Amino acid sequence: MELNTMEPNPTWSPAGYEDAVEALGREGLTFKVWGGDWCKDCRQQLPDFAAALREAGVPEERIEQFPVEKNDDGSKRGPRVGEYDIELIPTIVVEKNGEELVRYVEDEPIPATAYLGERLEEVEQTA
Repeated sequence: MELNTMEPNPTWSPAGYEDAVEALGREGLTFKVWGGDWCKDCRQQLPDFAAALREAGVPEERIEQFPVEKNDDGSKRGPRVGEYDIELIPTIVVEKNGEELVRYVEDEPIPATAYLGERLEEVEQTA
């Protein structure tokens, strides 16, 4: 099942995000996205992130979407939520060869595209 919130924002511009878009487009990266169409933060953040992935040329088969529901106590339920310890959404995990490289969680102070681009640059520099 796909998230409506992962429909790319048609007005998003890559201006100012060129380095991040380049980092997102690196070969072999897989993006696992947990979100909910009911979630205000997901509706605000994920369309721009999806637009950045499209701009980076990331093929659909490297983007996995996991719809999440909220329990009465605020905890989350959905595919692989327990396995990946998902507590807040949106959460985006970037993997390469099955290994987690970086993770964006809703409460970061900058947009997902910028945050993940910066972290992927750091990972590459230390590799």
